[in-house]
Amino acid sequence: MSAKPMGSANVPRHIAIIMDGNGRWAKARRLPRIKGHEEGARSVRAVIRACRDAGVEYLTLYAFSVENWIRPPAEIRGLMRLLKKTLREQEFELHENKVRLRVIGRLQDLPRDLRVELKRVMRETAHYASGNLILALSYGGRTEIVHAARQLARRVANGEISHRSINEKSFARHLYAPDVPDPDLLIRTSGEMRISNFLLWQISYSELYVTDVHWPDFRDEELAKAIKAYAQRQRRFGDIK
Repeated sequence: MSAKPMGSANVPRHIAIIMDGNGRWAKARRLPRIKGHEEGARSVRAVIRACRDAGVEYLTLYAFSVENWIRPPAEIRGLMRLLKKTLREQEFELHENKVRLRVIGRLQDLPRDLRVELKRVMRETAHYASGNLILALSYGGRTEIVHAARQLARRVANGEISHRSINEKSFARHLYAPDVPDPDLLIRTSGEMRISNFLLWQISYSELYVTDVHWPDFRDEELAKAIKAYAQRQRRFGDIK
């Protein structure tokens, strides 16, 4: 979500982050879970700025999954309020740096007041081209793939396309954000070694970086470590070079 051109080929164009560990961070300090989420929101703001300064063009944050709806209602309400508050606090910097806000996921699942705010900011930043901040909200990788498959099936049934024309490229055009390049780097905080249903199609060749640092403690220095590790990788995409 760079506000300036990338300064190095070693900087990932697109970083996606599974922001994990808010609850464990709070538990370790004998604080309510919402306090972990609040501190995690500060990490969001710090990482957005750090990505901008590093020259990252796209930043995708896994903010709330389709599975997260099974959490206690009080925690969900607190998270939704925090999302709305963070959006309002971050809006000025989006405009100042000409960064476009986008959302992937089942937007219709979110509370109406949050949907209204998200759609407003997305509309007002849609013309910006200096960077992209993408929030995955009520998102699931399998849900996205099923969504794409249904769209293609509908088009075949309506006679718009032939089933023979369906390939990887045509399928990808029916994902939530088909114009966004696949992540170069996928970061997961808090040490868990799993993908958690995040961008299943898009991360086929993403470089993975897992850190034991909980998300509330993941700031500029930790992002710099992840980018440095990425710069030392050799991406082959199936080749032998």
